[in-house]
Amino acid sequence: MKKILLFGTLVLLVACGGVKKTQEALNSGNYVSAMNKAIKNLSENKTKKGHQPYVVLLEDAFAKHTQRELEQIAFLQQDGNPANLENIYNKYLHLKEMQQRIRPLMPLPIYEEGREARFNFQNFDSRILATKTNLSEYLYSNANNMLTNAKEKFEYRSVYSELKYLQDINPGYKETIAKMDEAYNKGLEYVRVDIGNETEQIIPERLETELMDFNAYGINNFWTEFHTNPLENVNYDYALNLNFREISISPEQINEKQIIKEKQIKDGFEYLLDDDGNAVKDSLGNRIKVDKFRTVRCNFYQFTQFKAAQIGAKVSFTNLANGQEINSYPLASEFVFEHIYANYRGDKRALDTDLVNLLNVRAVPFPTNEQMVYDAGEDLKARLKSIIAQNQFVADNQFND
Repeated sequence: MKKILLFGTLVLLVACGGVKKTQEALNSGNYVSAMNKAIKNLSENKTKKGHQPYVVLLEDAFAKHTQRELEQIAFLQQDGNPANLENIYNKYLHLKEMQQRIRPLMPLPIYEEGREARFNFQNFDSRILATKTNLSEYLYSNANNMLTNAKEKFEYRSVYSELKYLQDINPGYKETIAKMDEAYNKGLEYVRVDIGNETEQIIPERLETELMDFNAYGINNFWTEFHTNPLENVNYDYALNLNFREISISPEQINEKQIIKEKQIKDGFEYLLDDDGNAVKDSLGNRIKVDKFRTVRCNFYQFTQFKAAQIGAKVSFTNLANGQEINSYPLASEFVFEHIYANYRGDKRALDTDLVNLLNVRAVPFPTNEQMVYDAGEDLKARLKSIIAQNQFVADNQFND
């Protein structure tokens, strides 16, 4: 009984706390928060008596919020500044959206007053459409002026952003898409990608192709295009240079290690004799057997095939407008080929299980130098991707780290 009473008290406290927070939001003028809290609780159960305070609070918050928003809209309209149109448009949309959230809850009875909550719903569609028309014209005209006067890439990006918003609210308005394409192309940073080789080794064609395949890196940079095959009609802003400075490949090595193992193993049995040479028997009269042991020996020969490749490179970024190197990073990668196999001479029963398993392994051909360099380049690709992802070109001709 005490547990039930305690649980009921906790539920009541939680409910009261929710109402109190909603009331505080209303009293502080945070009408949207108050409405959100009330709608959430009433959506769960609008007829619950414990939710009655939310009905009254929602009625009050809605009326005050609508009045305040319409007064602000009137003030902005009176100001006459077309830059206010976006704010006005969003306010109308929000007023309509809030009404649409409350309508499914209707009717909302107020039991103590014997009436239903009153909400002065209005149709904002015509005002929304009229404001959108004026806003679209303003955005389009403003973007056109910006596009005409823009000189820097960041300015074209601002134009694109303005037109993107226009396309979102009013798809297909006039020549918005065509002008977005123009702004986008003029706001792009073009990066020429070069690869150099100062070593005496040949870089595998497959590795070079994969290093230059920026699509495979999954680097999503909306305002940057990397060109591994430069185009004549493109004025490049930056150069990304990957220069191989060292490629070293060790000789093929086979290292031998000999291990001598000895172990005592069972080798049959013999009958137990007493000190006088007589057979010892158990309580049933049977002769007692004891295990015979002998020492076996095995020479174990372990062979390790070894070959390593190291790559040293440098990736640098250059501002082609002034020829200055912006950033550079050393790159290093290594790939080690190691293969272990074994054979033996003697009695392999002397060997531990892990050594016996190696006897089933045979020597394999060493990888070619080209394959070693390619395998070392796998790690190089990951490092290069990380460097590019951490550095983003921006429109003021700087390179962020």
